[in-house]
Amino acid sequence: MSKLSKNNGSLANQYRQYMSTRLILLTLLTVAITLSLLYDLSEGPSSLSYGDLIKGLWSPESLPIAQQVIIWDIRLPYALMAVLVGASLGLAGAEMQTALNNPLASPFTLGVGSAATFGASLAIVFDFSSIGISQTYLLPIFAFFFACLTSLIILGVANSLGGSIQSVLLFGIALMFGLNAMVGVIQFVADEGQLQQIVFWTMGSLARADLEKAIIVAVVFALCLIISLRHSWSMTLLRSGEEQAQSMGINVKKLRVTTLVRVSLVTAVALAFVGEIGFIGLVAPHIARMVIGESHRFFLLGSTLCGALLLSLASIVSKGVIPGLVLPIGMVTSLVGIPFFIALIYQHQKRNPS
Repeated sequence: MSKLSKNNGSLANQYRQYMSTRLILLTLLTVAITLSLLYDLSEGPSSLSYGDLIKGLWSPESLPIAQQVIIWDIRLPYALMAVLVGASLGLAGAEMQTALNNPLASPFTLGVGSAATFGASLAIVFDFSSIGISQTYLLPIFAFFFACLTSLIILGVANSLGGSIQSVLLFGIALMFGLNAMVGVIQFVADEGQLQQIVFWTMGSLARADLEKAIIVAVVFALCLIISLRHSWSMTLLRSGEEQAQSMGINVKKLRVTTLVRVSLVTAVALAFVGEIGFIGLVAPHIARMVIGESHRFFLLGSTLCGALLLSLASIVSKGVIPGLVLPIGMVTSLVGIPFFIALIYQHQKRNPS
């Protein structure tokens, strides 16, 4: 009996240590995001001390009007949008990789991001004013519809091919190229102003961010995160194997459909205001998996925080590479993400040589 008690005590200690370690790691990521956000807010042509920055955030009326405008109308929306979009893509990538059991899956490698771009391009070029919805909301609606449709097509292909990782990935890449070609056709018929908007979208930029758009992204992200965390146990079981998940009473097909719809929603809304920002949804989950582990109650939060931190750091880099010029943030994430993506393919090939 005493031996059993000792074993139980040892297991309890291990569990407490496991929990405390994950909570510490999540806290450190949160602190890193806060510091990155503050640095991003302080960076720019008009220098602001951290004292003025904190004062302007806490008590805006204590600063001159010019500094209030710089903080609240220019820098805060930009920096906040970087964190929110990064968090949204980190969450989307983590859920997509689990739902499709595909370590290379992300909203972009499987064509969901390209579908959102195609939907947004349609909303930009063709006149849908008769619907009675403003362009601010029309873009995310069209982006969501086509992203959702693409996710469902991918899900159907995954089921018909028996969940083959290579086949689904190749289909997603082919779909991405096809959608990019269709976007090219839309660009060909667009006028100069419309073409500029589409190009802006495909390069990915935070330049047009404002607090209203940030609030929309934040609300959708928060709702999707809450729902995702409620399904974290089911997702953990799915990650351990489809048969095991089914044996535990999980409706795998329903779980995958609802997950991909949620991924489409959070991806489309996040990208609707900033355009294509690739590789965050691919890189963030892998970093979180290495640091946090596979338990989705921590992994989803970890991937979300990693995505937020990565895009916030990319925002800082985009403003610091060329003095006086802000690079489109999509370029920065692609330059960092491409070598990481190649490394993932190489690592996957080594593990599965056949």
